[in-house]
Amino acid sequence: MERALRAHLAEGSFEDTPPQRSKAMQSVRGKENRTTEQCLRLGLVRAGVRGWTVRPSGYAGSPDFFFAARRLAVFVDGCFWHGCPRCGHLPRTNGEFWKAKIERNRKRDKRTCVQLKKQGIDVVRFWEHELQNELAKCVARIRVTSGKGLRSLFP
Repeated sequence: MERALRAHLAEGSFEDTPPQRSKAMQSVRGKENRTTEQCLRLGLVRAGVRGWTVRPSGYAGSPDFFFAARRLAVFVDGCFWHGCPRCGHLPRTNGEFWKAKIERNRKRDKRTCVQLKKQGIDVVRFWEHELQNELAKCVARIRVTSGKGLRSLFP
């Protein structure tokens, strides 16, 4: 665990965290999550959208999806881990730690967007709740954003 975040824990450890909470947090997947990446992937496939790769290496922030021909990076952010203003929340246990952790994630997301834009890469980000509630709109937004030069990739 990062030293900077350890300072926000009571006595610098998770020892006060109930075992069931630790188990639940450990079970959260960092990639190929059903409510984020798999959801958008399914939407892209069903809509016949082609020309993307999943988590390509060599790009800042490791985009979840990348359209190389259009230079478009797509990120799908979990509402909890990235601090969604609509439905994100902080756990009561170790609240200061989680506040600092999520704030660091948000700052990292902003830095990643800036780095990619400096490289001439467009960036689109979706919240978990957007994918769950408005998947068709998310796919449409990718179509509009990547429309220049990719017409042949979309039916």
